[in-house]
Amino acid sequence: MKKMWAGRTAGELNKIADKFNASIPFDKRLYRQDITGSIMHAEMLAAKGIIPAAAKDHIIEGLEGILEDLESGKLEVDLTAEDVHMFVEGALTERIGAEGKMLHTARSRNDQVALDLRMYVKEEIEDLQQLVLEMVEALTDKAEEYKKTVMPGYTHLQRAQPITFGHHLMAYAMMYLRDLDRLKDVYKRTNVSPIGCCALAGTTYLTDRRMEAKGLGFDSICLNSLDGVSDRDYSVELLSALSILMMHFSRLAEEVVLWSSWEFKFVELSDSFTTGSSIMPQKKNPDMAELARGKTGRVYGDLMSLLTVLKGIPLAYNKDMQEDKEPVFDAIDTAKICLQVFAPMIREMKANEENMMHAAQKGFINATDLADYLTKKGMPFREAYKITGTIVSDCVKSGMVLENLPLEEYRKYSDMFEQDLYDAIDLINCVKRRNSEGGTSVESVEAQIQAVRNILEEEKGEWE
Repeated sequence: MKKMWAGRTAGELNKIADKFNASIPFDKRLYRQDITGSIMHAEMLAAKGIIPAAAKDHIIEGLEGILEDLESGKLEVDLTAEDVHMFVEGALTERIGAEGKMLHTARSRNDQVALDLRMYVKEEIEDLQQLVLEMVEALTDKAEEYKKTVMPGYTHLQRAQPITFGHHLMAYAMMYLRDLDRLKDVYKRTNVSPIGCCALAGTTYLTDRRMEAKGLGFDSICLNSLDGVSDRDYSVELLSALSILMMHFSRLAEEVVLWSSWEFKFVELSDSFTTGSSIMPQKKNPDMAELARGKTGRVYGDLMSLLTVLKGIPLAYNKDMQEDKEPVFDAIDTAKICLQVFAPMIREMKANEENMMHAAQKGFINATDLADYLTKKGMPFREAYKITGTIVSDCVKSGMVLENLPLEEYRKYSDMFEQDLYDAIDLINCVKRRNSEGGTSVESVEAQIQAVRNILEEEKGEWE
C-alpha cells in the first residue's frame, strides 16, 4: 500500500522498515483526540474561508461517524496504517471522498501529533488528580480512625519516639497533596495549543490558531512554531511528577510490607488485596504493595527514556520523537493502577493497636522525654542526655524498661528524679504533650486532618 506522503519517494517501504517506522500499535489510543482535534480544525478552516462550509459539514459528519463506530466496536483501527493520523484521514476519505483530503490543509502531522498528545496528557492529568484526591481521602479517613493509636516512630529503622498511627498516615497524605500540586502545575504548561505551527514554520494560510485553541479547551497557543512542534517539556514534567508520586508509593509500600510481616504485625491487610502461596498454606502475601514498589522503577525508566530521547535532537521535529508516547502512556497507566489499588487497600487495612503499643513500650522510645524531664528540673540537656543513655544501657542489660525501673534505682543516677517522672515517661502522655503544630498529639493530628479535609473540599468544589 502506497503511503499518503508518496511523491518525493515512491511511498513503498520494505516490510521490516514499514513495521519499524509505524506507530499505530501504540498511538492508536489517541484516536479520540485526533478526531476531536480534526473536527475543530475543519471548523476553523471553514470559518476562515479556507475550505467551503459544505465540505466542512461533510468532514465533520464523517469524523463523527468514525468516532462513533470506533467507540461502538463497529470499526477497528487498521494496524496496517502508519499512524493514527493516517488511519483517521484514510477512513474519512474512504467515507466522504475527495473532500476528506481538504482536512489536512494548514496543518502537518508534526503539529497534529503534538496537539493529540497534549490533549491526551491534559485529560489524563485530570484523571490522575481525581485519583490522588481519593488516595489522600483514604489516608485521612484512616488517620481519623487511628488518631489515638500509639506506635513507635522510627529513624534509621530503629525505634525512636512515640507517635500515633494517625500521625504517620497523615505524613503520606501530605506527600500526595504535593503530588497533586505538581500535577496541577504540569497541567498549566500542557494547556497550550501547538496546532497551526504546521511542520515547523507556520503556514501561508490566514488561519485562526486562537479560535482553534479555544475550541479545544486550551488556555493559550505556543508562540513559536519551532518550539510548538518540538516541545515535549510537559511530558518530561509529567513523568517527573509521576516518578515522585511513585516514590511515595514505594515508601508507603515498603512500610505496608514491613507492618504486615509477622516480625511487626502492626497491620492486617484485607484478603481482597493479598495473595497466598502455591506451597505454603500459612502465607498471606502483600503482593499489591510489593508490585507498586517494583513498578516505581518502571516509571523512573520511562522518565529516563524520554529525557534520553530528547537530549540530542535538533529543532524541530525528528522521528526520534515518535518514542515519546510509549513512556508517557506507560507511566500514566502505571500510576493510575497503583492509585486505583492503593486507595481501597488503605481503606480496608486494619491496625493491630495492641502490637503497636507493645512495640512502643519495648523500644525505650520515651528516653527523650526522660532527658527532657531532667532538663526541665534544671539540668543541662547534654548532661541529662548522658545520664538517660546510661540508664537505658543498664536497663537493656537487666531486661528492664524505663516505666518499670524503681524510683530508688533512678535516684542512683540523679537525686533530681522524683515520683512524677513516671507521669513524664508514660507513652500516652509522651504523645499527648507533643502538641506543637504538626506534632503527633491527638489535637495536632486532628488539626492536620481538618486542614486536609478543607483542601479536599476546596478541590472537589473546583471539580464541580
